[in-house]
Amino acid sequence: MFRIEVTPQDIVASRFAISPLIETMHAQWVIEGRTAAGAHRRWADKWREPYKKLVGRHPALRALAAITGNKGSDNVDFIAPPPAGMSVPFETELAAMRTTPVGQAHAEIATALAGRPPVPEWTRALLLGPDVVQVLADAYEALWTEILSKDWPRFQAILERDVVQRAGRLAAYGWAAALDDLSEQVRWHGDGYIEVRMGKGEERHRLGGKGLLFLPSVFVPGVGAYLEDAWPYALTYPARGTGAEPPATATGLAVLIGRTRARILIELAVPATTTHLAALLGHSLGTTGGHLAALRGTGLIAGTRTGRTVLYARTPLGDALVSGTL
Repeated sequence: MFRIEVTPQDIVASRFAISPLIETMHAQWVIEGRTAAGAHRRWADKWREPYKKLVGRHPALRALAAITGNKGSDNVDFIAPPPAGMSVPFETELAAMRTTPVGQAHAEIATALAGRPPVPEWTRALLLGPDVVQVLADAYEALWTEILSKDWPRFQAILERDVVQRAGRLAAYGWAAALDDLSEQVRWHGDGYIEVRMGKGEERHRLGGKGLLFLPSVFVPGVGAYLEDAWPYALTYPARGTGAEPPATATGLAVLIGRTRARILIELAVPATTTHLAALLGHSLGTTGGHLAALRGTGLIAGTRTGRTVLYARTPLGDALVSGTL
């Protein structure tokens, strides 16, 4: 268990970010079956065979299992540089990874391997080879280009939607509101600390005015904590709305208002902008806006302006219709 002590200044310093590179790593775990697929079962099934062919061309993808996704601290940092913001392209993050000095990479890899059972000799030779940074970067680039980038607009919309809502809660109402429903593993204590229930024993950390970095993910099933000097103190957590599923064509809701509008109502369990919904549905902004106008006109959703955008959410009437309690 971790106890993270915070101050009022930490709210101002805390930030949210999205990392396409880190999500590529998380997606790999799902495709390989190292992380439960959950809502992404169909997505993982679709890409499993293409991924196997990709591994044939980039065996470094198999070697990554030795240094990523392990319990405890037996992981490396250089393959996942801390994201700088909300809209940093994958290519920019990958370029930062490629600048890692090989000596640093070898040191991190050796530490990770020392805490694990012996790995095959080919894996060790690859990971401790002179060109390991470029080989691993090339593997992630291929995984992004051939698989994850195909669905990134939809995944990115889910992540951005979560951030818009949760960052607003943090700024307006404080830690309790921002951490509410983030995960059963995380709890805010009113006397000034965040409790993260993971790992054995108890560790205490202090933000000291530096704030906390929040990283939503569409692939991780639980919370992860980065509480080492190599990274800003950070929490990865499951983004809200990841598990939203389109209603079956024959369901009463879809029959009543149409499949697309039913899907929008289901997605709006988490507030979203027109842009987010268009990406999630794969429709144009105009088409999505027309459906939103119809739903708004019938009182099923309402819009709240935040800056230049309008954030839509279900009304109590919309909630009742979706839940079948109308």
